[in-house]
Amino acid sequence: MSRNPVHRVMGRWETQVHAYLAHRRQLGYRLRTAGDELVLFARHLDSVCHDGPLTTDACVRWALSAPRARHEYSAWRINAVCGFAKYLAATDPRHEVPTPGLLGRAYDRTQPHVYSPSEIAALLDATRALKPVDALPPHTYRAFFGLLSATGLRCGEALALRREDVDLAVGHLTIVSGKPGRTRVVPIHASVVDELAAYARRRDLAFPRGPKSDAFFLSRRATALSYQRVTDTFVLLRQSLGWRKRPLPRVHDLRHTFAVRTLLRWCEAGEDVDKKILALTTYLGHAHVTSTYWYFSAVPELMAITGRRFAAFAGEGDQ
Repeated sequence: MSRNPVHRVMGRWETQVHAYLAHRRQLGYRLRTAGDELVLFARHLDSVCHDGPLTTDACVRWALSAPRARHEYSAWRINAVCGFAKYLAATDPRHEVPTPGLLGRAYDRTQPHVYSPSEIAALLDATRALKPVDALPPHTYRAFFGLLSATGLRCGEALALRREDVDLAVGHLTIVSGKPGRTRVVPIHASVVDELAAYARRRDLAFPRGPKSDAFFLSRRATALSYQRVTDTFVLLRQSLGWRKRPLPRVHDLRHTFAVRTLLRWCEAGEDVDKKILALTTYLGHAHVTSTYWYFSAVPELMAITGRRFAAFAGEGDQ
């Protein structure tokens, strides 16, 4: 006789955390790692029978409870709890919201490497030496890294492209379920269309019996490229080019470079960046415009332009 599965009953705090995560995800946030941490936090509160409203002390004690954890991790944990605390306090002000930065700085965002045009050209040229040189990989990686540099796509978004997502007749890409879980259409320049069309022809000639995947970018075995394979190949290319200066260039920095170069062009041309940046935010697939404005603080060239503009605005340029 079959036995009914036993379902674990969630406690009070875990139930509230799941309600919070469902609410946030309806707004488009994924909250994968942070969501997992919040579930652990809620189970901890339930296990110690924490009664009454949420307190800062309870949040701090949990954030510091991870064994042998670095202080950045503890700071990140309590920051993850802050959103949940605000959610609770919105309907019951007895809940305490921890002060931002209470446990110090969480993990810093990695300083990006901004590629020069010559570096991008060198990277794409280096793909020609990938082995086997007479097979598909050199063409695949040249087209792949070229697309990232020309559009600012996330690596995962480019890897997820299917043939039906790449409309070369119209000249746009359909990014399905990009961050934060939304689909968007990305127009591409005519030169990018030409490069992708040339790659598609070579790709189809390489597999006359048909591929094993409907992915746009294929490996030499006719399967979809993997993130690990892309990063391993990039490291090989970086080593072959002798790039050793810190911060070491990364695949994701092609996206940073696209955003930075776009902002630099606008600033140098005297454009009203505040009016145009929403379009860049949408193009890049950022959930919030603040994510796009971060590039100003991340790159010295943009900070310098911002400083000069502020000086002019303040009248210091006339002194």
